[in-house]
Amino acid sequence: MAAYQNLYWWSNDGLRLHARDYPGGDGGGRPPILCLPGLTRNARDFDGLAARLAGRWRVIALDFRGRAESAYAKDAMTYVPLTYVQDVAALLAAQSIDRYVAIGTSLGGIVTMLLAGAGSGGIAGAVLNDIGPEIEAAGLARIRGYVGKASAFPTWEHAARHLAGSQGDIYPDWAIEDWLAMAKRLYRLNGAGRVVLDYDLKIAEPFRAAGAEAGPDMWRALSGLRTVPTAVVRGGRSDVLSATTADRMAATLDRGLLATVPSVGHAPLLTEPEAQEAIDALLGRVL
Repeated sequence: MAAYQNLYWWSNDGLRLHARDYPGGDGGGRPPILCLPGLTRNARDFDGLAARLAGRWRVIALDFRGRAESAYAKDAMTYVPLTYVQDVAALLAAQSIDRYVAIGTSLGGIVTMLLAGAGSGGIAGAVLNDIGPEIEAAGLARIRGYVGKASAFPTWEHAARHLAGSQGDIYPDWAIEDWLAMAKRLYRLNGAGRVVLDYDLKIAEPFRAAGAEAGPDMWRALSGLRTVPTAVVRGGRSDVLSATTADRMAATLDRGLLATVPSVGHAPLLTEPEAQEAIDALLGRVL
């Protein structure tokens, strides 16, 4: 694991938020990389990516509000993409960052598109990891089926075997060691020594609210990346981002590239060779 410092900042509504800040050396004028995780995930998801890029690039991996070391919100209805956009904007302001590369997995990719759609002009490059303007109904139903449901295990191995049983079709080639690593990204030890989910279970509440299906026009948001170097990474087994939508995204983007990670569902970890190649190509276009 690459060395990092803990970075904290405050949201507009007074939450203390956290990120892992991996140094980038002198940087050579390179903009920092902001890593934005998926719905139930956190900064630990990007340890592998940071280990490969840190030293050459500054990598800032965020914990969205309600996850890992970021504070839980009093109002569960702030667990929505537009609020996460405001939280990222607060980080950028606190760190005086006016140009950056965004790497967003799932929810993090939605936040990336919304940041671009806001027309701030600060995104120098983007990676959209297994997410697009259209989400497949099957994938959305699967996510709604598990998010916010408590689970607790006596040991890390129990948690790992639970994940292997419930998500084996997403990562069919994984060994138990891979599932153990996944468990340690997704769970934490509580005060009683039990292995529990490392997020506020209330992040599921906005899904249940009336009108939850409504939201911004994400194709319009994506258009904010039209002239920006952008890599679309898709899991070959994804039930969230269809091949048709991914192809349309790549065609929409003037400087887009598309990579598929075979034998992986939603979502690639970005340590796979196909994902690494796409990210390296994307970063080469940023310089």
